[in-house]
Amino acid sequence: MKNNIGIRREDISRYERRVPLIPAHIKDLIRQHDLNIYVQPSAIRVFPDSEYLAAGAFVQEDICPSQVVLAIKEIPLSKLEPGKAYVFFSHTIKGQAHNMPMLKKILDLGATLIDYEKMTDEQGRRVLFFGNYAGQAGLVDSLWAYGQRLKTLGVRTPFLKLRQAINYINLTELKEDVKNIGKEIEAKGLPAEIGPFITGFFGYGHVSEGAQEIYDLLPAVEISPSELAETVEKGYFSLHRVYKVVFKEEDMVRPDGNFSFDLNDYYHQPEKYYPVTDNYLPYLSVLINAIFWTPRYPKFVTRKFLENLYSGQVQPRLQVIGDITCDINGSLECTVRATDSEQPVYVFDPVSGQTIDGFEGRGPVVMAVYNLPAELPLESSTYFSQRLKTYIPGLARADFNQTFEQIELDPEVKRAVIAYRGELTPGYQYLNEYLKDLKS
Repeated sequence: MKNNIGIRREDISRYERRVPLIPAHIKDLIRQHDLNIYVQPSAIRVFPDSEYLAAGAFVQEDICPSQVVLAIKEIPLSKLEPGKAYVFFSHTIKGQAHNMPMLKKILDLGATLIDYEKMTDEQGRRVLFFGNYAGQAGLVDSLWAYGQRLKTLGVRTPFLKLRQAINYINLTELKEDVKNIGKEIEAKGLPAEIGPFITGFFGYGHVSEGAQEIYDLLPAVEISPSELAETVEKGYFSLHRVYKVVFKEEDMVRPDGNFSFDLNDYYHQPEKYYPVTDNYLPYLSVLINAIFWTPRYPKFVTRKFLENLYSGQVQPRLQVIGDITCDINGSLECTVRATDSEQPVYVFDPVSGQTIDGFEGRGPVVMAVYNLPAELPLESSTYFSQRLKTYIPGLARADFNQTFEQIELDPEVKRAVIAYRGELTPGYQYLNEYLKDLKS
């Protein structure tokens, strides 16, 4: 008897064109592991239904035969079914309020939830992620936004020639465009009134690496946070170069007391440290936020700081904040809502706390697209699928009628089981605290 896997269509947004498994990998799985794979039809998926049919999948509305259902983003409550094992990015592990009703529904249905974000190896490193593609798309969208913002201020820059990442055919075309802009900067220079052009990167993980990979296609020079003030104030720069600063934890906080910075101590007791990012932000042209953050950690861009920065008669240097992390009301107090690819940016007015779509107004332009990897659907899906396919045979064979202790799953997968047959698993019992207000 064959085991079944289902893939549901993405319906959270018309811009969500990614897939968990691409047709070529499905063809291999069917041939090598004798699986039935059911795929719901979709008019927007980056790979058309015809390619899934050609790969040997069943393309049909009803994926009911499948015990295990794969997706990318959150599943509407009305589409959840009793007893199924769902595998997707649930955005519940921080107790996110907007997804607690979905988690409760999964529990009420006696279903199982496996979250890609919590699939880790023995060292705690994630094995499935889109972070590098979020960084690539987010960097391009932020530079595009900078070009548009400066245009409203009467300054034309080479970044006006950029498009949003979603408007490129593929990553190769996007990179060529960035390289050409880099050649123009190198040959002709940037406008004197914006020099030096400096982009700051909060963080140095997968997201930051992806963003820096694209930025380094420009004639980029890296400087340290300690060199920022001198570079700007003493004119130690060239208009034929762009500059980048990568901020690590020790650059962003200081110990609140008579002790030295210790990374492990900061991770475990962040309340012992206070932020010092205000010292650096005025020297940046663009800020890229690519850090992991929870409410235990400091705020790194506050509304009060932005109010002071934008209170003068002269426009500050910092004009665009690309919040790839996109934690609402999180590490950046200007990220008060997420955006999508149709309306990717807004101006945050630090005085009123209000936002207005577009590029004009008092305050920074904030780019906070919540699903940035979807702007590079072909490459990001292929990369993700290559990693995910390793775990599909084990998921298909698993007997979800057994207890959580008994069920045989790959260790990486078992660590990611948030809920099992309607109960939170031992590692995720803390989520009961966030669910209690929903219980009737």
